[in-house]
Amino acid sequence: MRTGAAAGHTGYFHEAIFFDSDEHLLAVVLPFLLGGVEAGEPAVVGFGQRNADLVRRALPPDSGVTFLPGGDVYARPTAAIRSYRQLLASYVADGAQQIRIVGELPTAALGSTWDWWARYESAINHTYDDFPLWSMCAYDTRIASEQVLEDVARTHPRVALPDGTHLPIGVYTEPRSYLTEPRPMLLDPVQRSAPMVELTDPTPAQARAAVYTADRGQLPADDVEDLVVAVSETVTNALRHGRPPMRMSIWSADDRIVVAVNDAGEGPADPFAGLLPATSGSPGGLGLWISYQSCNHVAMHRGPEGFTLRLTAGNPHFPV
Repeated sequence: MRTGAAAGHTGYFHEAIFFDSDEHLLAVVLPFLLGGVEAGEPAVVGFGQRNADLVRRALPPDSGVTFLPGGDVYARPTAAIRSYRQLLASYVADGAQQIRIVGELPTAALGSTWDWWARYESAINHTYDDFPLWSMCAYDTRIASEQVLEDVARTHPRVALPDGTHLPIGVYTEPRSYLTEPRPMLLDPVQRSAPMVELTDPTPAQARAAVYTADRGQLPADDVEDLVVAVSETVTNALRHGRPPMRMSIWSADDRIVVAVNDAGEGPADPFAGLLPATSGSPGGLGLWISYQSCNHVAMHRGPEGFTLRLTAGNPHFPV
């Protein structure tokens, strides 16, 4: 039997916290966690070091609340989905009727890589819906940009307030609609210069060779190999499922290699492509899912010029 605001709800009860002070955050989080412990429900914190310590100090000794170690779970969206689904499944296997989790993304995720985290926040309304999960995602309004806060409102059905109320967010958009909307792609500063490599309709073998050419030793060998795999999959998808011409451009910077692949098609039909394992009815979905796990950032854009996928190995963070 579920308790609290999620009582009587089936599936995922997804909320946002828009906080502007430590007091605001604690006023929402502490009753949420302690209410879970009192009801015998797993209560979990997935915060970064600062806010985890803040909550830990405010809780009573031996509170029964679980703190997830570090921020590695948020290295990539696919890693976060996989880790949380494993955690949720373990709790359900142990008999949990409801699981409470409060989490936050690392500050760096709110910048140049926000686009794939916005997709993550939307997609989990679908992919966690087979668990009795009640979660709150905390966003500091003093740090998050206006665009981030707008996306958070559109990807969370509800907001949790310090006075204990839980209100619907009127601009919430269902994942299948949100994930298929055209979204602008932030231009990586390296793209303002001429690409190191430009190819038209390359074979996968030619694309792989071009990535090796762009490697100047600035990245670990494993990162380069992961990018080679992602580029090979992307080019294969563009040739099989896209529309010609297909163009590939590579930029090589001191701390990253950036590859953009464009074709005249519309991109994958599956709105969850990349974030979830591909199904048999999702052409090209497997390659995009592999790319999401292999690269430090994957950006997608649909526009009049077709579909563009940009893959980044190395440091994907740049000023926005």
